[in-house]
Amino acid sequence: MAAAIGWGALAASSLVIGALLAFARDWSGRQTGTVLAFGAGALISAVSFELVEEGTQVAGLSWVALGLAIGAVTYFAADGAVSNRGKHGGRGRSGRTPDAVGEGGRGAPGAGTALALGAFLDGIPEQMVLGIGLAAGEGVGVGLIVAIFVSNLPEAIGSANEMRAAHTARRHILRLWVAVATICMLATVAGYAIADVASPEARAVIDGFAGGALLVMLIDSMIPDATKDAGRIAGLVTVLGFAVAFALSSVT
Repeated sequence: MAAAIGWGALAASSLVIGALLAFARDWSGRQTGTVLAFGAGALISAVSFELVEEGTQVAGLSWVALGLAIGAVTYFAADGAVSNRGKHGGRGRSGRTPDAVGEGGRGAPGAGTALALGAFLDGIPEQMVLGIGLAAGEGVGVGLIVAIFVSNLPEAIGSANEMRAAHTARRHILRLWVAVATICMLATVAGYAIADVASPEARAVIDGFAGGALLVMLIDSMIPDATKDAGRIAGLVTVLGFAVAFALSSVT
C-alpha cells in the first residue's frame, strides 16, 4: 500500500508542479505547445504498450475493446459536459474558443476551472491501472508514469494561466490542483486495493477504458493544441516523447 501511495503521489504531483510553474513565469503558447506535444507522444506510447497491449495479454482483445469503447464514449460525453459548464466552445483540456484572445490562445475565464475538472476524466483510470499493476507484482510501469507526469504539466500550466487571467487568488488555484492531485493519487490506492478481487477481465476493461479516454482526448484537444501553439515542431517533439516513453517502458 505504501508503494501505491508513493508512486501515485509522484505521478499526480506534476499537477501541482504545473500550477507552481505557471506562477514562476509567463509561458508563451509555443512553450506550452512543445510540452503538450511531448506529453502527447508519451501518452501514445502508454496507450499502446502500457494499456492496450498489457490488457490484451491479461484477458484478450475483446475485453480491452469493450473498455476502449466505454472509455471513449465516457470521455466524449463528460468532456462535452465540462465544456458546457465552462460556457465556452473550446475542446476538452484546451478550453479555447475559436476567437480566443491573448498570448497562448487564452479563452474565457471559466476555461481554467473546466480544464481542472477535465483532469479527473483521464487521471483516475490512468492511476487505477498503475495501482492494479503494483498490487499484481508487475512492478512500476515507468512509461505510464512518465506519460502521466508529463501530460499533466501542460494541463495544470494552462489552467493556472487561465485562472490567473481571471484574477483568481493563487491560494485558490493551488488548493484546486492539490485537491485534483490528491484524488488522482487516491485512485492509485483504490486500484491497489481492488486488485485482489478484480478479475483479469475487469483489469483488461480498466486498461481499455483508460486507453479509450486518452485517445479521444489526444485527438480532440491535446494534439491540435500542440500543433496550434508550437507549430510544425510539434510533430518532431511528439516523436521524441513517444521514443522516450517507449524506451523507458522497454527497460522495466
